[in-house]
Amino acid sequence: MQELRWVQLTRDEIDAFLGRGGTGVISFGTAVDEPPFSIPVSYGYFADEGHFYFRLSFPADHTGGKATVIDRPVSFVVYGDLDDRWQSVVAQGTLEEVAAAPYDSMAVQAMWDVQIPAVDIFEDPREDVTFRDFRMVPETVNGRGEVLTED
Repeated sequence: MQELRWVQLTRDEIDAFLGRGGTGVISFGTAVDEPPFSIPVSYGYFADEGHFYFRLSFPADHTGGKATVIDRPVSFVVYGDLDDRWQSVVAQGTLEEVAAAPYDSMAVQAMWDVQIPAVDIFEDPREDVTFRDFRMVPETVNGRGEVLTED
């Protein structure tokens, strides 16, 4: 009989799982009596520095949502299967807008090395949606992975 248990992932295992980018769920902090503001997003990952990159949409006709919480602390979760075992990574930190960084900064240069998948989920044509690039230098990153054991 197989029993399911998990182990902490090493930094190398986290880097391998995250790759250069993919999809996950980002959650923004809210008031104590409100649930977090959570949305699925595409991300890029720069393993050399352990930084995450996001290209977030800000549709012109939406004044709420991300626009009201973008400066709050975030949790970002990526999960999936690798080698037929589930794995997950949770990173926490705050976002900084890449446009505010100098062109020759690491934040801007790393944007060229990541792969942020383009996902078309908008009611408006993509060219009518404003996108802004953000980087998260995580304060914490934790990964877990499944280990199968024989009983």
